[in-house]
Amino acid sequence: MSAQPSTTTSVPRHIAIIMDGNGRWAKERGLPRTEGHRIGAQSVEEIVEACGELGVEFLTLYAFSSENWKRPKREVDTLMKLLEHFLKSKTPKMMKQNVRLQAIGRLHDLPQSCQDRLHKSIEQTSQNTGLTLILALSYGGREEIIDGIKSLVESVEKGHLDSGMINGDVFSKHLYTRYYPDPDLMIRTSGEMRLSNFLLWQLSYAEFYITEVLWPDFRKPQLIEAIRVYAERERRFGGV
Repeated sequence: MSAQPSTTTSVPRHIAIIMDGNGRWAKERGLPRTEGHRIGAQSVEEIVEACGELGVEFLTLYAFSSENWKRPKREVDTLMKLLEHFLKSKTPKMMKQNVRLQAIGRLHDLPQSCQDRLHKSIEQTSQNTGLTLILALSYGGREEIIDGIKSLVESVEKGHLDSGMINGDVFSKHLYTRYYPDPDLMIRTSGEMRLSNFLLWQLSYAEFYITEVLWPDFRKPQLIEAIRVYAERERRFGGV
């Protein structure tokens, strides 16, 4: 069952972030886009650490969308190498910080070396009990919903599920995120006002926080400000 977002705490249980603006950050400084991605990885490291310190239980990062495969091959190859390096170099720190790594998306689309490194890091951190870091990789919200429908149809065809039993909670069990609560807060950097095919089902009742800050400049102080704004909002989930 997909858990309801929290209502009684000032710190969100689950934060989801669209990390946008690496390319713009680099362009503004006359640097290659790859440098923006490299510095953006430093923001990831700082935000993961900050979330653990603040008591956030789940952090989902939109690391690579299904549409990102359309980018120039050189940039995609660089992103995959950066991902692999990040996982290899930061897994020891995740172990030290008690972070449990997970991933969602069509992971089979990743290069085999990335898949191997990802699975190894997930296995190494599987017993950790602190922050759960969820990387959305080769992820698309529409694709997830389609895959969920296929899973539902298969369950009905095999006789494991009666079609009359299908509701929102049942459907949630067939999504990539079935093991996690829905996000309470969605943060998007760089000022863009769209979801970009990110967690379309799960963000139904999340609070949105949009900031003009580009992702490489989004660090702990900016995260604390987003949480402060979130804490001031009253969440009624359609009630009064």
